[in-house]
Amino acid sequence: MTVYHMLARGSRGFTLIELMVAMVLGLLVAAGIVTVFASTSSSNKAQNQLAQLQEAGRFAVTRIGTDLRMANGQYCTNTGGVAKVASGGDALDHIRAPKVYAKKLIGAAGAVSGALGDVTTAWGAGSYPAAPTAPYTMPSFLFMRGYECSLTACTPVDPNTTISTIPAMGTALDDRVKGADVLTVRYVNPSAGWAIGGAGSSLATSSSSATIASITLTPQTALGEPPASNAVNGDLFMLADCSNAQIFPATASTGGTIVITPVANTTDGFGTSAANLPTAQQPESVPKVFDVNRDFQTVTYYLKLVSVNNDGKAPFTGALMRRVNGGAANSAHGGSEDELVRGVERLDFRYGVQDDTGKTSFLSAKDVDAATSCPPGELDALTSTGCLWRGIVSIEVSLLMDGQTPLYTLTGGQLDYRYSADTNTGLLPPSGHAIKPSDQGFPDQLLRREFNVLVPVRNYNP
Repeated sequence: MTVYHMLARGSRGFTLIELMVAMVLGLLVAAGIVTVFASTSSSNKAQNQLAQLQEAGRFAVTRIGTDLRMANGQYCTNTGGVAKVASGGDALDHIRAPKVYAKKLIGAAGAVSGALGDVTTAWGAGSYPAAPTAPYTMPSFLFMRGYECSLTACTPVDPNTTISTIPAMGTALDDRVKGADVLTVRYVNPSAGWAIGGAGSSLATSSSSATIASITLTPQTALGEPPASNAVNGDLFMLADCSNAQIFPATASTGGTIVITPVANTTDGFGTSAANLPTAQQPESVPKVFDVNRDFQTVTYYLKLVSVNNDGKAPFTGALMRRVNGGAANSAHGGSEDELVRGVERLDFRYGVQDDTGKTSFLSAKDVDAATSCPPGELDALTSTGCLWRGIVSIEVSLLMDGQTPLYTLTGGQLDYRYSADTNTGLLPPSGHAIKPSDQGFPDQLLRREFNVLVPVRNYNP
């Protein structure tokens, strides 16, 4: 009996209470491990998003700055050349914009219509002058124009109502992001054009006047010049040197060489009179010919709503779009539209203008567009309105970047951010900003950071 009782006591298991205590302790340990893992995972996601956001923001401001520095660039007309006396004094005392002998500079993008056919207000619309009836100097507002946008409208006009196919503002997929500015700049592509003076290239003038009869070009492809196929019959062409530039309609025949013949009619130009035709400027300094429809770059920046998961559904984020020469529909003339980076909610531009005392003030697009007093002046100006677009010395770019994927573990102050373009005094929650993420179609639970850059415009007052 004694042996039996000893064996019974030695083989006895855990009691129910002991099992329950052990299970509770195990659950507490497991809960602690899960909590630490979840916290670490959430922190890791936030850190990864922040790193990606920082990299995307730096890339965005750098890419925008590259185009803004080129704004208003006109081959070498901006920076040198020979001074010639005109009614207003030396030509060097005036803005040296190209003289236009073409009726169809503005119009829908394409070979047989306007060269500046994207994000461009039509003649006679808003503050734009009526269609010219004689040769004129290309006005300043065609080189650069910005649009400041609220949640409901843009000033000075809505870019969607111009000659353009950029989307209207909204909160649906592929809409333009509400409250984000739009900016269009133009410049001559510095790697384009064909030089006159090389082997097989020449310029012929009319025997009765100094007007240009034809230009023969032999592309020096070995030296980096574009192929002859880049010269499209019916396009506008520009003859430029370091003193002046002229834009004119022409026919173009291509083969091993390019033969460009200015058009003298009242459909594409202003008539057969010598005053309505491009002339051979004297003296010429490093002359080149450009296909305006392709080589006079029209670059527009705006934000478009895209799907984070690429399934056409929410959550949405903003994509920074770079549109060139009318977009992909005008690919024959170098048109393209590229998504540069995602995660951009806000895009704002302020324009630095230097007065005659050397002081710089930053103006909105509306204020720049309304300006009429702009030194230096333009020869043969169509209008003084909008002349300040060529008097901009710098552009301040502000972007608000987000992490794209919502982090629902973010609470309270973790959601706060600053956006100085709204003149905020400090960190505010999403609901405290003038333009709320929810107004634009974005969730609140995102990491957000502001990026700013001041870009000097090197072609100021050429």
